[in-house]
Amino acid sequence: MKPITVLLADDSKRLRVAFRNILESGVGIEVVGEARNGRIAVELAMKLRPAVVLMDITMPVLNGLEATRQICKAIPATKVIMLSAHSDYAYVGNAIEAGAVGYLLKQTSADQLRQAVRAAHKGQTFYSPAIAKSCDQLRLQPSDSTPESTTNPITLTPRQRQVLQHIAEGKNDGDIAANLGIGLKTVAKHRAALMKALSIRDAAGLNRYVLSARLSGKTLSTPGL
Repeated sequence: MKPITVLLADDSKRLRVAFRNILESGVGIEVVGEARNGRIAVELAMKLRPAVVLMDITMPVLNGLEATRQICKAIPATKVIMLSAHSDYAYVGNAIEAGAVGYLLKQTSADQLRQAVRAAHKGQTFYSPAIAKSCDQLRLQPSDSTPESTTNPITLTPRQRQVLQHIAEGKNDGDIAANLGIGLKTVAKHRAALMKALSIRDAAGLNRYVLSARLSGKTLSTPGL
């Protein structure tokens, strides 16, 4: 069986060496390249076509979020797992919006790192336990930026469901407009309509709703969510 190929992207050589040692100590994982900034990460991903990219969220030249967007758009088969020292929801939401299928804190255990790579290779999501737990708590504690009620049925138009699904897939407004054949202003109007329908008051709240839905396994494209 072919090994799972991995590209490491982190501006710290020390961490790249540590992650390489951890991954290659496991069975069936091969690190095929390393990148010290986001620009090199994109270039190597295009060249090597790895199964999984472990991407630092903050890097010079091109940050990890933008590098992830470019890789996910150009090579959909390559899955990106974000690495970060930050556990704040905003960072997690931005990573998911960029297209990452997982989010790991840099102090994650060796076993969790290898589990994340294997899960991503299978098309599954994977989050550090602390991240998943905090998102569970967010879902259980409604605020001004989350839907006011999860018990009442929510009715969205087919177009609104399409836009919401694209948001869940990490696409930006330009991608959504191109995929649906509509203008950027129309996408913005649909976002506003979604926020109103879901009783969400800001863009961060919409990202939070999408993240919660993905973590809980909801199908965002179905009526009533």
